[in-house]
Amino acid sequence: MEAPPATPPPPTAPVPLGALLPDRELGLRRLAGPAEADVHGVHASEMADPSPYLLGGELLLTAGAGLGADPDGYVSRLAEAGVAALGFGVAPVHEQVPAGLAEACERHGLPLLEVPPGTPFSAVARTVWRLMAGARTRELRRVTEAQQSLAAAAARPDPVPAVLSRLAASLGGHVTLRPDDRSAGNPPPAEAAAALRALLARVGRAGGPATATDQAGGWHLTAHALGGPAPDGLPGPVTAPGPDRPTDPGAAPASEPGPEPVRALGTATPARAPGDHTIASVAAVLLTLLTAHRPAGPEAAALTRLLLDGDPAAALSPGPWHVVHARGAGDPQALAAALGTVLVDPRGERVRLLTEREPGARPGWRLGVSAPATPDGLPAADAQARRALERAEAARTPLARHAAPGFSGLVGEAEARAHAAALLAPLSPVLRETLRGWLAHHGGWDRTAAALGVHRNTVRQRVARCGELLGRDLDDPDTRMELWFALRWEEPPQGPGG
Repeated sequence: MEAPPATPPPPTAPVPLGALLPDRELGLRRLAGPAEADVHGVHASEMADPSPYLLGGELLLTAGAGLGADPDGYVSRLAEAGVAALGFGVAPVHEQVPAGLAEACERHGLPLLEVPPGTPFSAVARTVWRLMAGARTRELRRVTEAQQSLAAAAARPDPVPAVLSRLAASLGGHVTLRPDDRSAGNPPPAEAAAALRALLARVGRAGGPATATDQAGGWHLTAHALGGPAPDGLPGPVTAPGPDRPTDPGAAPASEPGPEPVRALGTATPARAPGDHTIASVAAVLLTLLTAHRPAGPEAAALTRLLLDGDPAAALSPGPWHVVHARGAGDPQALAAALGTVLVDPRGERVRLLTEREPGARPGWRLGVSAPATPDGLPAADAQARRALERAEAARTPLARHAAPGFSGLVGEAEARAHAAALLAPLSPVLRETLRGWLAHHGGWDRTAAALGVHRNTVRQRVARCGELLGRDLDDPDTRMELWFALRWEEPPQGPGG
């Protein structure tokens, strides 16, 4: 199991164009176009058409050498490429910003900045990178503090409303939990609320996404499925539709039994920060554990310790633990229950689980099981389980366990022998025996000749012939390693007396 939530850091926030203008050392001046834009980077170019080299969102700096006689076409190409703003350096090419350029920027809605002669383009770029680094540091700090506060809320006596309240405060918006109909934070406008209910109805169902995003009424919306259907007997929302509560297309009438409701978390925020997705994902993991089909007290406590301390070894019991990779058409939650765990990570066709029980074969599933591991050894155990599942699928067996330790144990016997037979097929038995002896003696001609009872020139000729037939460079260490591995598997198994 990957340590949740080992999420990637949030993307870097853009720099508002307005943050550059007050900098007196730069001396920038806006001449045309909108006053605000998001700058994601800086690029300098004197090409007549730099658009093929742009990603969008750049502050493009130029002295106008490639401007030509058609400033409108130049600006049009930049606007189509998604340039955030154009910075025009006065002197040495132009004594002032051409009037036609300013008119074109105003026409195409592209902000135009005048860069004075005493301001190097590199100074503008450094300022943008400095502001972006500062914004990223602040966002990382915000995400870290939000993770800690969510973990602390999950440890409270009434954890679900505490997590929802903390999440709403961290995002500065509204959150809701379906089908409980619990919510926290300032409610969004009716249009956004209706769109959020529709979004929640999409996630977590068969064939549907696990997460989804949308925008409505100027608000940013997200929905996260929380690990499957709600427990038996838990009612869905029963609030009657009204003028500001449109009918939820995903909800069954309160008076009629409908399909088992899907548990999901929804968020609605008036603005969107780079770290919001990370924060909401952490809350979704916590709420999944807190609202699992059966009590997940130890697991929730383990996750809380992990989030607060960042130490998997301290978060989990000593074990031993087994990592299981599974593939099948059944319900991952049912498989987890059969293996005695709620620590399950369904990812498309493959499911990963972490359990303290000795896993056994399960109908409808193909399993790969790691060797017993301590919490410190879980990353290696995860790789073991993945390779074991690959062997189980290749052999069409319901369960495969991690093979013997060592390099040879990384590949199943059947695959290893098949690879050896194919690789060594061009070599006769005599050439194979010579190659085996030569590799065993680390390429020593005299020692190989003495061991085989032949002349050293014979060894040289045979080894050279092996290289020709195999089409390999036998001086390459990687080639020698692969051939030694193949020759070891090519040997017939020795009996007790061998």
